[in-house]
Amino acid sequence: MAALHLLARHFTVEAVTVDHGLRPEAAAEARFVAQGCARLGVFHSVLHWHRGEARGNLMDQARRARIRLIGDWARARGLRHVALGHTADDQAETFVMRLGRSAGLEGLSGMRRRWEENGVIWTRPFLGVGRAALRDWLRAADLGWIDDPSNDNDNFDRVKARKALRELAPLGISVARICETTAHLAAAEAALEECLRHMAGDLVRADRGDLVIAPAAFGPALPPELRRRLIVRALQWVGGQGYAPRADAVAGLLAELQQGRSATLAGCRILARTDEIRITREWSAVAGLRVPTGQQWDRWQMEGPGETGLEIAALGEDGLRACPQWRECGLPRPSLMASPAVWRGEYLIAAPLAGRENGWKARIVRGTFLQKPFSH
Repeated sequence: MAALHLLARHFTVEAVTVDHGLRPEAAAEARFVAQGCARLGVFHSVLHWHRGEARGNLMDQARRARIRLIGDWARARGLRHVALGHTADDQAETFVMRLGRSAGLEGLSGMRRRWEENGVIWTRPFLGVGRAALRDWLRAADLGWIDDPSNDNDNFDRVKARKALRELAPLGISVARICETTAHLAAAEAALEECLRHMAGDLVRADRGDLVIAPAAFGPALPPELRRRLIVRALQWVGGQGYAPRADAVAGLLAELQQGRSATLAGCRILARTDEIRITREWSAVAGLRVPTGQQWDRWQMEGPGETGLEIAALGEDGLRACPQWRECGLPRPSLMASPAVWRGEYLIAAPLAGRENGWKARIVRGTFLQKPFSH
């Protein structure tokens, strides 16, 4: 609420609330925000997330869904910038949680203040402001707010980190000091990323959604840390995952590649060849994904005739059999199987990357390679 009121004083803004459907109080909280927006004359939307049958880390899934929903909403509304309400306390808590997971330099450099992803510029204007200071401002302005009851739920790591910070305060390990440390680490992280960008231009090329890495990336000229980063960035770009794979999984992958063996990781197939390493999307990661034409499918936007009743799904084995000239396209079989295709039911209409265009084109919807993906 503090972010809403402060930003509305200086900018023309719209507001959005995501109801994850996880707490019965969420609908009432959305109405509370809507009432505040109405008093300010601010347009307000409520978005809903339906988890479905997904399993695994609930909080991570909700966070990813929230960013995706808000990004889609912003683009649909013609909004270029999105401001998130994270505070200095959020930054310090994130640092403690990542420290407990043995995070490296990238993880410990904290949440970013600004980045661009899929045509939207995301900012965290209050990352240097404490949670208590914002609440004091709300009290002074005679404005109310609602505390999320999950903030007191010890089952969540963030709540545990918050309580741990209180215990560490007498040692001088405060929110402010941790934020200073994350800033120092972020500067070192940025220097390494810049070095990687300079070196990657001669080592990596994009090929219709795949990334192809030259053998020199695995030679002595590239320091191990830069090699690790190169592989991680490639996996994130192709696989679309915000978080990097676990360090032990990346180390295992690098060992396999050094032996000339192919592997899978993070929703990607990594094909080891004598003259190159090709990273492509893993077919099984997208096999169940179907969307109507006009919507983004995985990393792709399909453009073609405006027929109704069509869907986008992976080409797969069945689709590949319907493209007898696929070998002439120059892409390996795994790449084509995971590529986007247009279907009417079980009938293949188009597969642009496999040589069956029928008026359709496939366009990657993703930032440039080595642009850091959203992680937190």
